[in-house]
Amino acid sequence: MKNRNSTYIIAEAGVNHNGSLGLAKRLIDEAKKAGADAVKFQTFHAEDLVTEATPKAAYQLRDRKSGMMQLAMLKRLELSGRDHKMLYRYAQKRKIEFLSTPFDIQSLDFLVKLGIKKIKISSGDLTNGPLLLAAARTRLPVVLSTGMSTIKEIEDAFAVLAFGYSRPRAEMPTLAKARGLLQGRESKALLFRNVSLLHCTTEYPAPFSEVNLRAMDAMRERFCCRIGFSDHSEGIVASIAAVGRGAVVIEKHLTLGRNMPGPDHRASLEPAEFAALVRGIRAVEAMLGSGEKEPTKSEMKNIPVARKSLVAARPILRGEFFTDKNLASRRAGKGLSPMRFWDMLGKRAKQNYKTDQKVRL
Repeated sequence: MKNRNSTYIIAEAGVNHNGSLGLAKRLIDEAKKAGADAVKFQTFHAEDLVTEATPKAAYQLRDRKSGMMQLAMLKRLELSGRDHKMLYRYAQKRKIEFLSTPFDIQSLDFLVKLGIKKIKISSGDLTNGPLLLAAARTRLPVVLSTGMSTIKEIEDAFAVLAFGYSRPRAEMPTLAKARGLLQGRESKALLFRNVSLLHCTTEYPAPFSEVNLRAMDAMRERFCCRIGFSDHSEGIVASIAAVGRGAVVIEKHLTLGRNMPGPDHRASLEPAEFAALVRGIRAVEAMLGSGEKEPTKSEMKNIPVARKSLVAARPILRGEFFTDKNLASRRAGKGLSPMRFWDMLGKRAKQNYKTDQKVRL
């Protein structure tokens, strides 16, 4: 990731290119222009991803153009190996990181050879043990979305990743053997160094009532790694709130137009909105500060005019006792703090004081 105080922002182009290389390049341009750190696509072979009988999800049914089954829709949205290579080079040219989610081991191997620097695993593959193991054995960092999952399922995915990072390639895991590694110091260190978990609600768009940002707190307590948020809700509020709650990775869909045909456009941000998201996140980062409670540089000049000092409520003669009747707390420039009020009571004045004159011990 970037420095520890900077949220890593992924513009999820996904399949919003609608199978067009030209549209995919425009999505890279808009992600860069908006200020995203990375632009992410999806790498899959439709026949290896779904069966002919797999129906569309409810949100995918809005796109009637490719019928009722996922296979025909996904065939239209595939990017070829040549497309990937061109987009990877184009992203390099535009100076934005290229990412893509592999949905099978063959696609993972292709992306690693292409040169990606980290691997994003989708929520749908959180229980795909073989893919998780292969991802960890690349020794690249893994960003894992956790939509539709329980803490126990995330823990099992974590265990498989720990096995992949820490055990020789020839050694094959069992789930029990992988779970046994989770308490080891070496495994914890490897997971902390390499794995980011993204809280996610897998619905398009996700209702605000189901976003459940507090789940990030539970994940942070349970797992020794960076926690982020893959946002499928409408607008930018949830992502900005997630950063305020400690998310260090934000993933959000980007589209060239929400009314375009295709399954994910409706739950995506248009370019101007994505730019507003990035600005909002960077503003929140600046607001979060160091966590230490002390006057800021800009506050220091306001202390003398905003804080009160102890002054004479009326003329006080030298030798007179200070009382609650002749002392007052007023804005009078830097002087004795009213916190010393009780220390002053019963003491004699060492000089004459005019009304509103700052008193001294």
